[in-house]
Amino acid sequence: MKRTAVINVVGLTEALIGKHTPRIVEFVKRGALAHIAPAFPAVTCTAQSNYLTGKTPSQHGIVGNGWFNREFAETQFWKQSNHVVHGQKIWDALRTSNLEHGTLNPEPFTTANCFWWFNMYSSVDYSITPRPIYPADGRKFFDVYSWPYSIREEIKKDLGEFPFFSFWGPAAGVDSPQGKADAASRWIAESAEWIENKYSPTLNLIYLPHLDYNLQRHGTYDASGNLNPKIFRDLREIDAIVGDLIDFFDGRGVQVVLLSEYGITNVNMPVHLNRIFRERGWLTVKDELGLEILDAGASKVFAVADHQVAHIYLNDASLENSVREVLEKTSGVEKVLGKAEKITAGIDHSRAGDLIAVARENAWFTYYYWLDDARAPDFARTVDIHRKPGYDPAELFLDPRIPAVKLKIAWRLLQKKLGLRMLMDVIPLDATLVKGSHGRRPADKKDWPVFITSQPEILSAQEMESTDVYRIMLRHF
Repeated sequence: MKRTAVINVVGLTEALIGKHTPRIVEFVKRGALAHIAPAFPAVTCTAQSNYLTGKTPSQHGIVGNGWFNREFAETQFWKQSNHVVHGQKIWDALRTSNLEHGTLNPEPFTTANCFWWFNMYSSVDYSITPRPIYPADGRKFFDVYSWPYSIREEIKKDLGEFPFFSFWGPAAGVDSPQGKADAASRWIAESAEWIENKYSPTLNLIYLPHLDYNLQRHGTYDASGNLNPKIFRDLREIDAIVGDLIDFFDGRGVQVVLLSEYGITNVNMPVHLNRIFRERGWLTVKDELGLEILDAGASKVFAVADHQVAHIYLNDASLENSVREVLEKTSGVEKVLGKAEKITAGIDHSRAGDLIAVARENAWFTYYYWLDDARAPDFARTVDIHRKPGYDPAELFLDPRIPAVKLKIAWRLLQKKLGLRMLMDVIPLDATLVKGSHGRRPADKKDWPVFITSQPEILSAQEMESTDVYRIMLRHF
């Protein structure tokens, strides 16, 4: 088998490949590019699961980055156990194939996973993924999880601590005291090289998120429909990282696949479905210390928002027709999927919403449910990807209404250093700040994710389904 590195450049599309990405352009010229018809929903966890199993959410169960756990009556986002992804993974299929053809492939088949999601407790041989530590006293330490455990300390000794502030939050994708704009993706790339040098895996999965941040902050295009100048630097930075990786793996005799999960398009309309449901009397909130908390288990209807797709859960099934009627009349909603439509879309799974709302291309869904910002929960103004009952891209911003906000951050960090309890409450509640989103299928194929390979002969067409990525990567070996 030919050893292969699969570099996942989040947000990369044909529209972004050009004069600001000369090394990616050169790689395309060496091989071929195909468009990937986006997974549904076109979000990280679903897209990756489609690629790695060759199945749709109806079969592997990953209906989004998060969903409502009906048994626990809790919304759960960004879980990390690979056990929630059903179906055979590509590395298991390749390992079995290698064993069956042992005389032709005497070397054992091994896999490394560098930051692709659902990383923990999988059957890969080597892995590393972000994993903060939460002591019982309420503190939080940024860290990583690895398998084997020894990788964690060895790689931090060689590369330094993982720059978590550059991975997500207001400092992601921008220069900050914690690191350069591309620090997280650069560290992940170096970790992939570190694992290659130490273990030489047959398959190396690498996740580079750098483009994701400013594409969501600023949008892909300017008012004239040209590429947004605000993302030019990001394109040059990711091009340098990818180019260095390609050169590194070429020098080691490792072939490279370059792909992405989704394309980000411009948005200007946040849609607050939970506020609409609340005004109808369908949503239940409870008072906790003077602030409002969504009580999903007690609500008749609520939405789990995930970019441009929202799962609508009905604890009162008799309201289905009424809810669908309200959704179809809501500005910013393009369509609503019921049972039949979910089957067609490949997302008819018990984890999915009873109804699924899909936004228009210029719209996206918030998780907001409060009607008065003074009553918003304390976590709403913080980076808290697990407690919020939906995805929140406002976490990429600092609240512009806070005077001298960086001084406030410095004060909060000093409080933390002194061992005091503090709340890093600097995230805005203004969803209109967000200018880019994803989740639905963009109208223009130039905004679709891409599959780029140096082996054009393995591509039978210029377009593929997201589940075809699995089959084509098998052919790569």
